[in-house]
Order: sequence, then C-alpha cells, then structure tokens
Amino acid sequence: MADQASGNADEPVIVKKYANRRLYNTRSSSYITLEDLARMTREGIEFQVLDAKTGNDITHQILTQIIMEEECNGEQMLPIGFLRQLISMYGHSMQAMMPQYLEASMENFRANQAKLQDAWKASMDPQAFARLAETNMAMFKAAANAFMPKGEPAPKPASKPSSELDALREQMAAMQRKLDELAK
Repeated sequence: MADQASGNADEPVIVKKYANRRLYNTRSSSYITLEDLARMTREGIEFQVLDAKTGNDITHQILTQIIMEEECNGEQMLPIGFLRQLISMYGHSMQAMMPQYLEASMENFRANQAKLQDAWKASMDPQAFARLAETNMAMFKAAANAFMPKGEPAPKPASKPSSELDALREQMAAMQRKLDELAK
C-alpha cells in the first residue's frame, strides 16, 4: 500500500471522508484509518482529505483530530501551558500571524534536530565506542578490585593505551595500594 499511497510526488493522495466517518484512499482504492493517515504523515506522504458529499477540503480538521487522538491515547507532547497560550491567541490580533510563526518554528526545530543528529553521527565512530568501552571496563575492574582485599590488579586492555589512559591506570593502581594498606 505504501507505493500506492505515495504515488506521484507532485500530487497529494486524495482521501475522501464519507458521512459514516470512513476514509477512502482514492489512489489505493481502499478504506483507511486515522492511524494510516498518521503513518503517512510520519513518512512524509502528502495527502488531502475532502468531504465526499461537499468536496470541501477538511485536511486541517482531520490533522487536528489525529493530534487529539495522539494526545488522548499516547504520551502527551503538548504541554498545558502551550495549549492555554494557543487557545488564548484565538480572536487575538496576532491570530493571523500564528500559523506562519508556528510553521517556521517547527521547520527551525526540525533543521536543528537534523544538524544535531548529523553532528552526533560524525563524532561517534565505531573505534571511539570500542575505546570508550575498553576504558570503562578497565576502570570498573580496577574499582571492583579496590574493594576486595588482596585483589588482583585489573588486566590491561589488548589495544595500545593512550597516555591519558595510562595516567588513569596509575591513579587507580595508587588508590588500590592505599586501600590495600588500609585493609591491613
């Protein structure tokens, strides 16, 4: 259904809403649910919902309904303060500016989120994770041995240690010796 639902990228999928509240995807010739529309939205598939009887565009109402159902059934994303402020803007002189402002704010949020994800991916190469895990394991073993009298020193990792790692090992070994002396 995904291929049928997405169709031509230039034209939105037309969904007709009938009086019995059923939604009909005209591209795939099948009935769909609000959950299907939510999934299509998450996948970036453009759609337009039309009232089957009048032909009026009711996409806004349907998207609002999806948000309401998500808020009622799932984890709430819209804080009460935000909802109160949003409601207070209806009838306010700034109401006409709010849609453009909210849309621009969301676009900026998405762009910043994408930049953050790209920076995170670039900074985390697999070798860095392996070195970090190795260092953490060595420190854990040294700390565990420090609390057991006459414990054996932590084994050295197989890879070539860095000078910072050597310094940490020396500090941990010194702590181990002091703890051993206190335990006697």
